[in-house]
Amino acid sequence: MVEPLNVSDIQGKRKKIATLVEGKSFVRTITLLIFLNSVTLGLETNSLMVEQYGSLLFAIDKVILLIFSLEILLKLYAYRLQFFRSGWNIFDFSIVSIAWVPAIGPFSILRAFRVLRLFRLLSVVPQMRRVVGALLHSIPGMLSVAGILSLIFYICAVLTTSLFGSHPDPQMQEWFGSISSSLYTLFQVMTLESWSMGIVRPTMELFPLSWIFFLPFIIVTSFAVLNLFIGIIVDAMQTAQTDPRENDLKEIKEFTHLELADFDNRFDRLHREIKSLQDLITQQSKGRRSSEK
Repeated sequence: MVEPLNVSDIQGKRKKIATLVEGKSFVRTITLLIFLNSVTLGLETNSLMVEQYGSLLFAIDKVILLIFSLEILLKLYAYRLQFFRSGWNIFDFSIVSIAWVPAIGPFSILRAFRVLRLFRLLSVVPQMRRVVGALLHSIPGMLSVAGILSLIFYICAVLTTSLFGSHPDPQMQEWFGSISSSLYTLFQVMTLESWSMGIVRPTMELFPLSWIFFLPFIIVTSFAVLNLFIGIIVDAMQTAQTDPRENDLKEIKEFTHLELADFDNRFDRLHREIKSLQDLITQQSKGRRSSEK
């Protein structure tokens, strides 16, 4: 995600406001308000608390929403259109804007979506931003693994539908009667949810050798392919947690090493050229002396 315009690039009152909203005290205040808002939203689900303190909870919710809106307006004034260069700013703007939609009629469901304001912690807390960034960074790799897993599932669904779905038993028809049923059943087996007593053993009563299919399927999907997801996420997290200064220092060291290696090669080449030139001069000198004699 692209970060907003740097405070150092802003002048005048806009710079003062940008410094204020990006300051530690202001960010901590917003964080505390988000936590307070989470408490009030939770209390509003309790009918007894609403009956006794409903007006107070509603007032606190509105005040917090006003403060969030003021924060967005201040950032818009300070950064102007540069505000929308940051994905986190767009996320905050969307969450706060939804909260102002009247929760009446067809929009009454938006009242329940007020809890989405708690996701603002993701944009306020830097550590959470790094985690989300790492997850987003790992999406391409996860999509590749998901593609492999989908291919395995489809092939296995066709096999189970052909092998087990042709049996007239009602359970076999329910579990493997169609491609969609087989996909759902195989997903349940992959999650290891009642896979043995619930699906595999009843299937083995009708097809004694069906374990030859189910055991490799569980090993490949549950213990191999799914662990690839974990590996990709862990690698992305390690990359996100790495100090940028360490990366810069590493790049500088690599660049210096390459430059020294290139300089060494050039020096060796120059040394060989000088040596060959000296040999040529020596040969020419010997040739003159022999001709003079």
